[in-house]
Amino acid sequence: MARSLNRVQLIGNLTRDPELRYTPNGNAVCSFSIATNRNWTTDTGEKREEVDFHRIVAWNKLAEICSQFLVKGKKTYVEGRLSTRNWTAQDGTQKTTTEVVIDDMILLDGRGGSSSTTVSDQEGEVPVQAETSTKPNLKASVKNSKKKKDEEEKEPVETKSDEEVMPDDIPF
Repeated sequence: MARSLNRVQLIGNLTRDPELRYTPNGNAVCSFSIATNRNWTTDTGEKREEVDFHRIVAWNKLAEICSQFLVKGKKTYVEGRLSTRNWTAQDGTQKTTTEVVIDDMILLDGRGGSSSTTVSDQEGEVPVQAETSTKPNLKASVKNSKKKKDEEEKEPVETKSDEEVMPDDIPF
């Protein structure tokens, strides 16, 4: 028996904000587009760029999460399968579209710092993991904060009971 594979992986920027709708059965469906770029140099040395636009569709819980976290212009990784649909338009013409139905999504751009959020839709579970840091190197900042904490524990710290502590003063 011959095997087949229908798998798509894309990294690109959202060209518009996601659109969330619900089917008559109550299933969430979110659609958005991603642009991917390809750069090359011709034989004459001229630099060229080509942009492809991909229609992306997410279903159920993943659709709701995509509509919450994705915003036009953000870089995103999506993984799924190609799907081609045919329908008859209101004017009676036959229409065809090919889209990527995703089951995995990773946010590559974060809000205000470097972050990564992973979302996958397998058997109805959608785990969301987010890491946010104001520094580009998360491992280095964690290492530095542990070192500072160890140093602070060694030195006695004087505190005044009438002094107000601001949220920005808290080191974590």
